[in-house]
This record gives sequence, C-alpha cells and structure tokens, in this order.
Amino acid sequence: MAPRLLVHTRTTDYRHDSIPAAVAAVRTLGAFEVDASEDPTALESPLERYAAIVFLSTSGEILTPTGRERLASYVESGGGFVGVHAAACTEYDWPYYGELLGARFDRHPEYQPGKAVIEDREHPATRHLPAVWDFTDEWYDFRTNPRGTVRVLARADESSYDGGGMGADHPLVWCREQGAGRVFYTALGHAAEAYEDPDFRAHLLGGIRWAARLDGPGPEPGQRSQKTL
Repeated sequence: MAPRLLVHTRTTDYRHDSIPAAVAAVRTLGAFEVDASEDPTALESPLERYAAIVFLSTSGEILTPTGRERLASYVESGGGFVGVHAAACTEYDWPYYGELLGARFDRHPEYQPGKAVIEDREHPATRHLPAVWDFTDEWYDFRTNPRGTVRVLARADESSYDGGGMGADHPLVWCREQGAGRVFYTALGHAAEAYEDPDFRAHLLGGIRWAARLDGPGPEPGQRSQKTL
C-alpha cells in the first residue's frame, strides 16, 4: 500500500489561486495516496496513518487547539511535516509552529524571475537541480534568518531580482529535525505554473519523501485515485 499524505490547504488570510493546481500536482506525483482537506478539524483525528502532513499554501490561524496538540505530538513522535510557500504565513499565534517550520514570512517583492543557489546537492529535494536554478516566484523574506537551526538547501540570490530584503544570506529552502520528526520547507510555489515545472515537481517530491523517511529514489510520476476529506 502506498504511503498516505494529509494535504491541508485551509486559509484564513490570503488565498493563493494556485492551490487547486498544487493539490492536483501532489496527487499526480505517483508516490502517495492523498487526502486533501480544508476542514479545521482534519488534524483532530489520529495522524499516525500519514507518512507526512503537508501544509500547502495555508495562511492565517487554521488549526483548532486539539489540532495543534495532535500535530505537535505527531511530529515529536516521528511524523513528517512539509510546508510549501505560504505555510510560512500560518499560525502566527502558535509559538511552537514558528519553531517547527524554522522561520516566519515577513514580506515579498513582486512576482518575478530570479535565481536560487543550491547549497546542498545531497538532499533528495535538490540533488537533481543545477548549481544555480532559474525560477520565477515571490522570493519570500523571513522575519529571522533560520541558518544555524536548519539545514539550508538553497538560498535566494538577491542580485538576480529586485526588492530582496535579507541580503547575501537569504535561505529559501531548508529542512530540520523536530523531536523524532522531520520538517521540510520550500518558499517556492506561488503560481500554478510552478506545479507544471518538472524541476519543481521533483523538488517537491524529494522534500516530501525526505520528510516521510522515504529517502530512496521515488517512482515515476503517474496517476492514482485519491479522496478528498
């Protein structure tokens, strides 16, 4: 039986138009069974059946108190957590979530082409990428620099776009351990077009597989029937 993901897309603040395309992309990566939900009580149920929980461009306060407890217990006990793009704009009122993710969103310049410098070529999310990855996104700035508490996989080259606010050391993609669990975060994924890009799809798949402790080569992308909660 394929590993199962819970892909959570609830928003109480800004909502990305790309969310349907993003969910569809995860469904067609071919590696997982996927339960997609926007129900705030979805994380109140036992989470142990999931290989990873994915917050896919969530925003604002989205969890119930019980959901917060369940998520923290799940990760601390060895579960995988993946945050994509606006997941860094989520649960500002819950201090644990900021620690879990590694950093919180501050601001971004306008959507534009730029370059990501790959720092770690050994991770499944980045080993397929060129040393400098040309991409188009919002190039998030964060309230704090997570370096030192996370394993930085890629950083933004602020000289390649306009409006960056973190300087030469601008982590963009990283992973970390929380308790017995694994956490992966990518700031990329603003537009629907990203989820059609083969490099980005492989990036996302590699991050999910790492968080879920499925570190070996993944299967070829394909179709799989899924359900929506």
